[in-house]
Amino acid sequence: MYTRANQRNLTRAQKRRFVDAVLALKRSGRYDEFVRMHGQFYVTDAEDRARAAHMTPSFFPWHRRYLLEFERALQQIDPGVSVPYWDWTVDNSPTSSLWAEDFMGGTGRLGDRQVMTGPFAHTNGNWRINSRITDGKFLTRDLGRPRDPVALPTKEDVARALADPVYDTAPWDSTAPRGFRNTIEGWNGGAEARWLNHNRVHRWVGGLMMGATSPNDPVFWLHHAFVDLLWARWQAAHPESGYLPAKPLPSSDPAAGQVFAADQPLPPWDVKPSALLDHSRYYRYV
Repeated sequence: MYTRANQRNLTRAQKRRFVDAVLALKRSGRYDEFVRMHGQFYVTDAEDRARAAHMTPSFFPWHRRYLLEFERALQQIDPGVSVPYWDWTVDNSPTSSLWAEDFMGGTGRLGDRQVMTGPFAHTNGNWRINSRITDGKFLTRDLGRPRDPVALPTKEDVARALADPVYDTAPWDSTAPRGFRNTIEGWNGGAEARWLNHNRVHRWVGGLMMGATSPNDPVFWLHHAFVDLLWARWQAAHPESGYLPAKPLPSSDPAAGQVFAADQPLPPWDVKPSALLDHSRYYRYV
């Protein structure tokens, strides 16, 4: 059992240890394996194949296991490291300490949006993007998108999602009209507002956080640690509500074979969503 802390409460030494472990994982080549995995499992509901990671009920458990695997890789380098979380309802400015020189670094420069500050700046020699040719070789960001501003989600946005007692609902994809999963993932605002909560954070950061290989930006892990914490809060608020669908969908359902019920193993780990419902066996949030 270990703890995941709010990034704003980390000491300078804790930040340095986390950054050093991430950089070591990058040097080993394992970091890029995590990036490629996310790209592989980013399947949209426009595709006629199984969706484990996005636009699907297993969004939360899939990313919980994904973060656990990443965290375990970091802990093989430094056993005292865990993934901190970024509460973007509070630290909602490009001037927040999250973006300091000694932690995540700041926004990208004008023109090519290349991040020039912090340990993940390409010019510092430690962070080359290797996932896809189209991603370029350096980390990019456009915090807040100044030319067409977008705001991070608010506490009220999160509260509305947490108040929904239903985990997910048919058609079990980005068009699900209600449910905690789709509200937090951020698709169900209709055609004019399909960038809510989790999705809006990716858009606010911009740059490489906008694509399927978004873990190229290390802030991805802090963002998803907070998304995981929100799932834990929803579970505590609705103890009678469980993961849905609980049973495999009938063959007559258009989503059959595309979404994962509670006891259908998730790729690539062959672990069931039902085995990932209780985070407290691994870590706690402070």
